[in-house]
Amino acid sequence: MTETQTKTSSPEFRAAAGAMDGLRNDLMRDVLAYRPLPPLNPDGRLIRRLPEGLRKVAVWTPHTLVLFAAFLVMMAGFSEWEFRLLMGLVPAIPVAMTLVRPVAAFWASILGTVLCAVLGSDGLWGPSAFMAQIVVLVVVAARTRPRTAAWMWLLILLFGVFLEGGDPSITAPVVTLSAFALLVVAVVQIRRDAEREVTVQRTVTAVERDRRTLLEERTTIARELHDVVAHHMSVVAIQAEAAPYRVENPPPELEQAFVTIRENAVAALTELRRVLGVVRAEDYEAPDAPQPTLAALDGLLDNVRETGLETEKVITGAVRELPQGVELSAYRIVQEALSNSLRHAPGSSARVELGYVLGGLGLRVVNGPPRGLVKPSPGAGHGITGMRERVAMLNGEMTAGTTEDGGYEIAVFLPVPLSDGPEPRETAGFTAGATGDADTVVVERGGGA
Repeated sequence: MTETQTKTSSPEFRAAAGAMDGLRNDLMRDVLAYRPLPPLNPDGRLIRRLPEGLRKVAVWTPHTLVLFAAFLVMMAGFSEWEFRLLMGLVPAIPVAMTLVRPVAAFWASILGTVLCAVLGSDGLWGPSAFMAQIVVLVVVAARTRPRTAAWMWLLILLFGVFLEGGDPSITAPVVTLSAFALLVVAVVQIRRDAEREVTVQRTVTAVERDRRTLLEERTTIARELHDVVAHHMSVVAIQAEAAPYRVENPPPELEQAFVTIRENAVAALTELRRVLGVVRAEDYEAPDAPQPTLAALDGLLDNVRETGLETEKVITGAVRELPQGVELSAYRIVQEALSNSLRHAPGSSARVELGYVLGGLGLRVVNGPPRGLVKPSPGAGHGITGMRERVAMLNGEMTAGTTEDGGYEIAVFLPVPLSDGPEPRETAGFTAGATGDADTVVVERGGGA
């Protein structure tokens, strides 16, 4: 049938044509295709609970059951005195074939039924043929799909009625029993497919949620760093505009160079604001205060103490002013780490360590296990992601994990390029995950309110 005829035909005709196509695809195409039944998943809900030795055997349970059913069919065929071997083997072979060639096993079971009816004395549905047909239908339906099960049931019905001269009463037992069996198989298949689809959707949702979280954190970092970069670019523009007035009779080339510097700085500021407008959310409100630095860390710790979290701050090394982006990221990392302590370890204590070393800044936030009657509250899962994004932006290193006492530790090292001027007194190193034996400059402790 051409595509034009299909479009112009009636809906009933198209439904019938689709049904015939389904019959050809399910039971007439690739009849002899080799499709061995795979073993069960060793990580299944039931098998994974078994010992290692039994687990290797349990994965072959379906194969064992099918072969055992073939053995029962063969024994049922031996009840016939004449042609005993054929009456047992002929129906049993299609049952065993369902393990490797399921569609061919269905057609072989029909031929075996006809052969048993000719050689035996029990009519069309003798004991062995009856058992074999039910087993083959169930196994093939379980290995294919519900539509195939419906086609097989309909063909068995037509086959039995045709060979019995139009009398459906003889075929009624096998048709009725197979209908219940196929219905159970179809329900199990539909539920299994639904669970598989739900699992796939959950996986996709989790990936999309992680991706969205990552983009949100990067957008937040971009908004916060905008003020830092804009401040420096504004200073460059102002200094470039004022520089010619600091020199008496500056050369025209120098004046033009400063004009170019100022124009480039202003253009960079304009582009920066334009880019920020793209990543800014509709409900975003620009902060009134400047972005925080490590100088505002004491205020953060005071606010945390008022919520009931005992905090301790330890500073090692010679305190110095760091680049604004480094101080902002360090403050946000400590802020998020303390927020995680409040959510996941209520009633515990937290220790914040800052190590100023020659090559950068070390941070370490450790909290103990939760104490008291307050239950931990699950977060959105954005905290660790945001910390890692800030650390990666500064080419730093970060480790996060549980401690031996059941608490949690976050250790970060943020590198800072060395300047040309004299550096403060060097102290012992601070690396991600450990604090060196540096001189303690400040130790502050505070309890909860």
